[in-house]
Amino acid sequence: MSQSLVAASTAARPMASLVLTGDLNRPARLTVPGLLAWPQHEADVSFECATSGIRHHRFTGPLLHDVLAAAGPGFDPARRKDRLRFLIAVSGTDGHHALLSWGEIDPDFGQAPVLLAVRIDDTPLDRAGPQLVLPQDRCGARHISGITAIRVDGGYSSWT
Repeated sequence: MSQSLVAASTAARPMASLVLTGDLNRPARLTVPGLLAWPQHEADVSFECATSGIRHHRFTGPLLHDVLAAAGPGFDPARRKDRLRFLIAVSGTDGHHALLSWGEIDPDFGQAPVLLAVRIDDTPLDRAGPQLVLPQDRCGARHISGITAIRVDGGYSSWT
């Protein structure tokens, strides 16, 4: 295929984006190029897959905590440990969904180095969209490809 046809087919595909919604002061729409502006972290990950064995990859991207903290979660400063009632729901183009707790990614609690990967091995994810990567998971079941939405939700008024 000629260079001009490759360039035309690449240009024709829209840039993948994800929306940050929920209990946020600054909801946003993010793209991989936008996520590249954040400090990048690398993680060498081995996922044990039931169907295809162990998979090894190197992921690069910003920390999920950093990106979500910048969006201004609606924590109530008058409520002790209010952050711990917030959940994070992630959806992707692959049809998968994952649920995390804020305490899991918060540096004062679990400090899990969860990434919004913008690169897998040597492949940029500009057109495919970022991936949710939990390096601490033995199994890659919470790995989400082509993230389309992240919702931060602290709307639990009763724990009865």
